[in-house]
Amino acid sequence: MADASHTPTETFAFQAEIQQLLHILVHSLYTEQEIFLRELISNASDALHRVQFEMLTNADVVDPDAELAIHISADADAGTLTITDTGVGMNRDELIENLGTIAQSGAARFLKKMQEQPAQNVPLTDLIGQFGVGFYSVFMVAERVTVTSRSFRPDDRAWAWTSDGSTTYTIEPAEQESRGTTITIYLNDEGKEFAQTHRLRGIIKKHSDFIPFPIYLGGEAINQQTAIWRQSPREVPDEDYQAFYRQLTLDFRDPLLHLHIVSDAPVQFYSVLFIPEQAERGILAARTDHGLKLYTRKVLIQEYNKDFLPNYLRFVDGVVDSEDLPLNVARESIQANRMIRRIGQSIKGKLLAELERLASEEPERYSAFWQGFGSFLKEGIATEPGDAERLAKLLRFHSSVSDGKTPTVTLDDYAGRMRDDQDAIYYLLADDVQSAARSPHLDIFHRRDIEVLYLIDTVDSFMLMNLHEYEGKPLRSVDDASLELPEEDLDQDSPAQALEPERFEQVRARFASTLGERVVEVRESRMLTGSPVRLAAPEGQPDRHVQRVYRMLDQDFEIPPRILELNRRHPLIHNLAAWIAQDDSAPVIDQVIEQLLESALLMDGLHPNPADMVARIERLMEYATRPPEAE
Repeated sequence: MADASHTPTETFAFQAEIQQLLHILVHSLYTEQEIFLRELISNASDALHRVQFEMLTNADVVDPDAELAIHISADADAGTLTITDTGVGMNRDELIENLGTIAQSGAARFLKKMQEQPAQNVPLTDLIGQFGVGFYSVFMVAERVTVTSRSFRPDDRAWAWTSDGSTTYTIEPAEQESRGTTITIYLNDEGKEFAQTHRLRGIIKKHSDFIPFPIYLGGEAINQQTAIWRQSPREVPDEDYQAFYRQLTLDFRDPLLHLHIVSDAPVQFYSVLFIPEQAERGILAARTDHGLKLYTRKVLIQEYNKDFLPNYLRFVDGVVDSEDLPLNVARESIQANRMIRRIGQSIKGKLLAELERLASEEPERYSAFWQGFGSFLKEGIATEPGDAERLAKLLRFHSSVSDGKTPTVTLDDYAGRMRDDQDAIYYLLADDVQSAARSPHLDIFHRRDIEVLYLIDTVDSFMLMNLHEYEGKPLRSVDDASLELPEEDLDQDSPAQALEPERFEQVRARFASTLGERVVEVRESRMLTGSPVRLAAPEGQPDRHVQRVYRMLDQDFEIPPRILELNRRHPLIHNLAAWIAQDDSAPVIDQVIEQLLESALLMDGLHPNPADMVARIERLMEYATRPPEAE
């Protein structure tokens, strides 16, 4: 080994373009200062991997028995941070090559491009794959950095590289007997927080917890090291998945289910996904945004990646780890490329397949999932047309023939129970199961033993905008005025006789004159058997689910007038006919007509202000409760 006393310190100048790039990297590329520690730990891990590989075939290595590890220490008083690894190390030429230059030709090309175009129009992702510059993020927090390194080769001595990140750096011999690299960071004023042990611990646990080598902070190994997603699913017990889920989310409950994916084709990646027990996980939940944690080689690159799963699956927690993804120089964003889409399609497909298996083999667990996350799948039908057919099979509904508090009816169940002469799937939009069951629109369906699905979620209106049919059978709303049901004799076994045509016309005309433009038309109903009136949507008018969407998006949107249908067999209609024949100027006639319209609006969830009905209801009750002598 050469004598250090005869080797002077050498000073080198960064080339002009390198200086410019350093400025860009430090001041423009990274969004969080803490990223520098992730980059340095990742570099240290790479060095450990390299020496580990070297020792497989080479016995002539400095410190062959040294533990493969990373040591981090901080001195708040001195304002320094030190990171040491026992990796492959570097000699003089390697320090100059790795730290003194930054892929010069590539740098020149990039800077030339910036000069040819406005700087703001050159995306930083153009740096992708051109540089290995993670180390230089350290100058966000350092006023000076010294890198002392000794190569694994026994004949190489130790050298020290020093720079303040400005125009020059120095190389000089150093005293270090052990193999590896030590980075000493002299923190600037903005970087003083990184001399605090608790701050360093948080960063390491966040970004580097699964580095496969121990990371010591103040002598304590603090990283978990084992990344369960890199293990074979057969080797991971359920309790380990549950523990990892709690660590990932801070949710104290066990997840509803987990999915472990190890894929080699078409893209190599590892993933562990979780569906929580409940959609709302409380104030202690770790999630502040949605997306999967993205790792590369067990290093956290992105905390909330939204590119792998469609938005309707945003309730899924988990990690994706792939070494095949091209990352930008800052490792903070990913090229939107075919590889990402392939991984995303694979993950989505396996998730939906798992939900299909759960629905088929474990209906009780699927019911629990549906209670918490069914609305998300309905959203998926509305927003992802390519997934609609598959998601439709996972839907669950209440219906006019179902019972119980939880929806269990599938579209396949419905189709299997359809009458031979039935050619459509019928549904009813309502606010809840109770109001749906009381709807006058169901009269004829009950009588003819035709099942009706209850759509009671707000998102159902959006879902229907993209769910027009199922297995070739159209979905039809029961309030559609143009519905044509199988013909049957309505008078057979009728509880009341139909009002004579002449008297019914008098009632119909009175409804029309009283209500005016608030209705499109007043006509006899072919659908009512037990209710006095119903509102039907005229042909050509947007479906009610579309109107509900408009109303939710615009509070000032007014529901257009509808057709009012009258049941000529109902006692109320008979009574109104008698009043009109006896005294057509009686105020109670118009009061009842007004109330029947507003009651129909209320039943359909269309009444703009139900409180307006109170005064009229009180007048009708006052009239109904008058003593006989007052007649």
